[in-house]
Amino acid sequence: MKLTEIAHFSANPEKMALFYEKLLGRPPVARSEGMAIFMTGGTKIFIHRTYDQAEGELPPENHHAYAVQNVDEACRRFNELGMKIEIPPADYYWGRSAYLRDPDGNLLEIVQEESS
Repeated sequence: MKLTEIAHFSANPEKMALFYEKLLGRPPVARSEGMAIFMTGGTKIFIHRTYDQAEGELPPENHHAYAVQNVDEACRRFNELGMKIEIPPADYYWGRSAYLRDPDGNLLEIVQEESS
């Protein structure tokens, strides 16, 4: 697995984006209202406006995303190891992902690697 994304949800994404722009010494690679994306090495720092979660939506929580070759196989393996998948594999506009939590309740995303 490879760390591919660190997501920060914020009530003030513009202020967060300015902070990361100063910290990294460069502007975001993508920006729109309520969202900014920075790249550092092979990892994306994704800043997004927080929102009230509606039923069926993904939780607006800070999380780390890890890339795997096959999300479904990874989830089967995690289940075999006694790890509970909170949100099973599904296709989203960014690709196939699943979500689980670490022992402290932090949200983790498992995302399918993009094929080249």
